[in-house]
Amino acid sequence: MADTKNDFSKGSIVENIMKLAVPMTFAQLINVLYNIIDRIYIGRIAEDATLALTGLGLCLPIISMVIAFANLFGMGGAPLCSIERGRGNNEEAEKIMGNSFFLLVISGIILTALGLFFKKPMLYLFGASDNTYPFANQYISIYLIGNIFVMIGLGMNSFINSQGFGTIGMVTVLVGAAANIVLDPIFIFALDMGVRGAALATIISQFLSALWIVLFLRGKKTILRLKFSTLRLKKHRVQAITALGMSGFTMSITNSLVQIMYNSSLQRYGGDLYVGIMTVINSVREVISMPVHGLTNGSQPVMGFNYGAGEYKRVKQAIKFISVVAIIYTTVMWGLVHIFPEFFIRIFNQDGQLLEAGIPSMRIYYFGFFFMSLQFAGQSVFVALGKARRAVFFSIFRKVVIVVPLILFLPVIMGNGVDGVLMAEPVSNLIGGGACFITMLVTVWPELSQKTKPGKEG
Repeated sequence: MADTKNDFSKGSIVENIMKLAVPMTFAQLINVLYNIIDRIYIGRIAEDATLALTGLGLCLPIISMVIAFANLFGMGGAPLCSIERGRGNNEEAEKIMGNSFFLLVISGIILTALGLFFKKPMLYLFGASDNTYPFANQYISIYLIGNIFVMIGLGMNSFINSQGFGTIGMVTVLVGAAANIVLDPIFIFALDMGVRGAALATIISQFLSALWIVLFLRGKKTILRLKFSTLRLKKHRVQAITALGMSGFTMSITNSLVQIMYNSSLQRYGGDLYVGIMTVINSVREVISMPVHGLTNGSQPVMGFNYGAGEYKRVKQAIKFISVVAIIYTTVMWGLVHIFPEFFIRIFNQDGQLLEAGIPSMRIYYFGFFFMSLQFAGQSVFVALGKARRAVFFSIFRKVVIVVPLILFLPVIMGNGVDGVLMAEPVSNLIGGGACFITMLVTVWPELSQKTKPGKEG
C-alpha cells in the first residue's frame, strides 16, 4: 500500500503541483541568484569589468558539464523514487536514492581531476582570448576544487523535492544562496580577490547546501532515508537511473555544446565584446526561464506518482495545466525582453559599448521565446512518466541537429555575421519545441486515454 504521506493521488492536481512548484520556483529564483550573483558583482569591478565578466562566461560550458552529471544521477533517480513511492515500495526507492548519491560523489571526483588537467585547451576552444583567459582560469580552477559539493547539492536536492518536501528543497538552495550573496562582496571587493573571490564564495556556499541535504536525508523527518547500506551499486539500478537521467544529462551537455558554439562563433565574427554579450544573454535567460522551470520540475513528482498509482486522468490534467501556464508566461516574458532589453542588460553590465551592441542582439535571440515553453512542457512529461528515450531524442534534436548547424551556416548563407549566429536560437525554438510538444500529444495522450479507468474520464 502506498505511503499516505505526500500522496499526490489525492486532492486537486493543480494544488498538488503548486504545493511543490511554488517553493521549487522560489528555490529556482534563489538558485538563479546563486548562479548570477557572481556575474552581477564581477560586472561592477572597477577595472576590466567586461573582460572579467566575459572570462566568467567562458566557464559556463564547463559548469554546464558539471550540472549534466548532477542531472544524470539526480534527475535520473528522483522520478524513479516517485514511481516506486506511488507503488508503495519505499525500500526500493531508498536503494535508488543511495545508488544515485554514490554515483554523484564518484563522478564529482573524476570531473574535478579531468577539468583541472584539461582546463586551458578547453577554455581556448570555448572562445577565450589572451585577454580573457586569465580571468576564466582564475574562476574555474577554484570552482572545480569544490565540484563535489556542487554535484551533491544539485543532484540530491531532487530527492528531497520528489518526496514532496518542496519547502525543505527551497531551504537547501536558500542556505547556499544567502551565503554566496554575503560572501561575494567580502571576497571580491573587501579582500580584493576579484574573480577568485567569486569562485571561492560559490564553493563555500555549495558546501553548506550539500551539508544541509545530507543532514536532512539522514534525519527522521524524511520519508526516504540515505543509508550506508543503500550505497552499494547494483547494475539494474544504475542502468535505470542513467537511462532516465540521460534526458537531463543530454539537455545540459547539449547546453554546453551550444554555449561553446555560440562563444567560438561570436569570437570569430564579433570578438570579445560579443562573447561578453552572450554571457549577459545567458544570464538573462536563467532569470526569465526560472518560473517555468520551477513549474515543470514541480509537476514531475506529481505526474510520476499518479502514473505509478494508475491515476491517468490526473496525469492528463497536470499536462494541460503546465502547458497552458508555461505558454502564457513565456509569451509575457518575450514581450518584456523585447520592449525593455536595456533594463535586463544593465543588471549585469553598464558598459556603453556592450549596451549599444547588446540591445539588438537581445531582440534577435529572444524572438518567439514562447516556443521554448513547448520544449519545457514536452520534456517534463517524458521525464516524469519514465519515457527516457523520447526526452533524450528531443534534447539532441533541438540543440545538436538544429542549433549547432544553424550557428555555423546561417552567418555564411545570410552574410550577416553576428546576427546570423543569434538567429539560430529562435529558429530552433520553433522547430524543436513544436516537434517535442506535438510528439508528446500524439504519443502520450492516447496512451493515457486508453489506460484511463472506466468512469473516471471527465
